[in-house]
Amino acid sequence: MQEFKIKNSVLHCEDVSLAAIAEKVGTPFFAYSHAALCDRIRAYKTAFAEVPHLIAFAVKANGNIAVLKTFANEGGGADIVSGGELHRALAAGIDPKKLVFAGVGKTKREMAAALHADILMFNIESSQELTALDEVAKAQGVKAPVALRVNPNVNPNTHPYISTGLKKSKFGIEITKAVSEYQVAARLPNIEVIGIHSHIGSQLTEVKPFVDALALIAKLIEALRAENMDIRHWDIGGGLGITYDEESPPLVKEMADAIMPLLKKSGCHIIMEPGRSLAGNAGVLVTRVIYTKEGVAKNFVVVDAGMTDLIRPSLYQAYHAIRPVSENKRDEMVVDVVGPICESGDFLAQDRSLPKMTPGELLAVMSAGAYAFTMSSNYNARPRPVEVLVHGSDFDVIRKRETMDDLLLGEQIPDILLKS
Repeated sequence: MQEFKIKNSVLHCEDVSLAAIAEKVGTPFFAYSHAALCDRIRAYKTAFAEVPHLIAFAVKANGNIAVLKTFANEGGGADIVSGGELHRALAAGIDPKKLVFAGVGKTKREMAAALHADILMFNIESSQELTALDEVAKAQGVKAPVALRVNPNVNPNTHPYISTGLKKSKFGIEITKAVSEYQVAARLPNIEVIGIHSHIGSQLTEVKPFVDALALIAKLIEALRAENMDIRHWDIGGGLGITYDEESPPLVKEMADAIMPLLKKSGCHIIMEPGRSLAGNAGVLVTRVIYTKEGVAKNFVVVDAGMTDLIRPSLYQAYHAIRPVSENKRDEMVVDVVGPICESGDFLAQDRSLPKMTPGELLAVMSAGAYAFTMSSNYNARPRPVEVLVHGSDFDVIRKRETMDDLLLGEQIPDILLKS
């Protein structure tokens, strides 16, 4: 995370002190490095330059429209999984022909909106979804461009909750049924088969499962073309991991080099859906210490951010490095870093050795650029944090902190309750 460095004993994002941001916007807040976001997508562009390709950022990782616009300015598209993400991508100015719509539960209303926007492709995950899309396309008098998401049954060796390519997964169509499902799709009058899709999971730290899965899909492409299917787009998914702790995920170039022979031989336009590997290490969550608490069995540092802001530690037992924003030599102690939420599972770190903290100090939770704000909630009636984008020696607020009135948005007390 080279964009986050200590300068004059204070942690900076690019050339801006995180302490200075805290003074202006309060805590907690998310800070994203514009330079880091650009560097990551450029690494993909360079690594895959030998084949025609589209980098469709996974909006579920970080949906802020300023982040999406950053990638759009670099020629990127978006992988979307809902009507809301479609709306975000369009609001950010992403070319609709660079949008790919995935997800197991697309509604007819969402399908209609995507068809109206004229997106590149739908990644279809079931027979019933295919039939539903055919009906929606007929009502609009158009043909829906589709790829089928094929489940290659390859173990990605990642957390079970983010493993998506095994035969027990809710995602995709079993590879043994793929040819017959494609034949059904080809017979539907308002469906145009144009591609194929697979995705085996997130936070992948090995190349081999990715290569194994794509090798199976490459053979399937040959079989489908033998059935006169026009497979011209190959969505290879995403999932490349990042370093949170001691992981050593492959570099983008290593992954690209390993699969390039398969991609070139296919002759397809390659679509990829990176999310975490583009945004994860480009952001941090900054939180302020409220109290410290020494107990018989545990020591606690209570901060003003919690599982409502970053649920990954509670949900996945995920590790995020935590650093004091102001560095100075002091004794360390083993603590749980916990938030103010009324849940025992509300923690950002457990049994972590940290410098002895005092109330008012700032902590930076690292690698919080992906699957952090997008998974946040208003549980315990907590407003969600500010988001800022740092660029060089300046920063902009790209999402204001929610107000108390925002928490009531859309609610009303019916008249019958006001008459008592």
